[in-house]
Amino acid sequence: MRAPAPRYAANDGVIDAARAALGPWLLDAREHVGEVALVVDRANLVPAMIALRDTKGLEYQQLMEIAGVDYPERDERFEVVYCLLSLTRNHRLHVHVSTDEDKPVPSVTGLWPVAGWLEREVYDLYGVLFSGNSDLRRILTDYGFRGHPLRKDFPLTGYTELRYSEEEKRVVYEPVKLAQDFRNFDFQSPWEGADYVLPGDEKGTMPQAAEAKTTEAPKQTGAGQPHPGNKAEDKPKNPDVVPSKGGGQNQ
Repeated sequence: MRAPAPRYAANDGVIDAARAALGPWLLDAREHVGEVALVVDRANLVPAMIALRDTKGLEYQQLMEIAGVDYPERDERFEVVYCLLSLTRNHRLHVHVSTDEDKPVPSVTGLWPVAGWLEREVYDLYGVLFSGNSDLRRILTDYGFRGHPLRKDFPLTGYTELRYSEEEKRVVYEPVKLAQDFRNFDFQSPWEGADYVLPGDEKGTMPQAAEAKTTEAPKQTGAGQPHPGNKAEDKPKNPDVVPSKGGGQNQ
């Protein structure tokens, strides 16, 4: 018998315990769709994380993930979300910090070394800076990549494209040159483009009958006539199977 999945602890009392532990560092706390989210002051992120990790009754020992969110309409458009897990209580919560393109977020690599890679991902994809990260460089895109691809204002085509040049025998970078125009979006027909006819497409078309065949009388269909059956005179005179001598299976 398989053991049932462990039940996560309830959210009862978590926000009150977080308010008591964080004090003025906690800007907002809410519970939504069964999850607890804490909005923390950016300048006091590290001491707030220490309090969440070491305070009795909270004890969020593990940093599971760091995610980024872009809200271009806000003054501080970026939101960094830390996903914490308490192994002692089997409970999860999220810690939110707001920033912009210029203000760095304090690094938590001193508390969780795994944050080094996670902060590099947020920096690469959103351009959020982290003060205290000793190796803050791109991790998912190329070294010469321009911009940050998960920003809402990043163009879908990017800025540069790379290809292998047969003339130069190497990979070259070039400005983006679209091979064809953008396809026009239409609610009735979302994909509109050139009508390309490829070799072999003609095999997929169904042949059309020149004229529909009709019958005007039952006798033209053979209806009502007796089946001829298997008669001796209908069999071939020289069959393929020749009876063997001495009484075989064909006798």
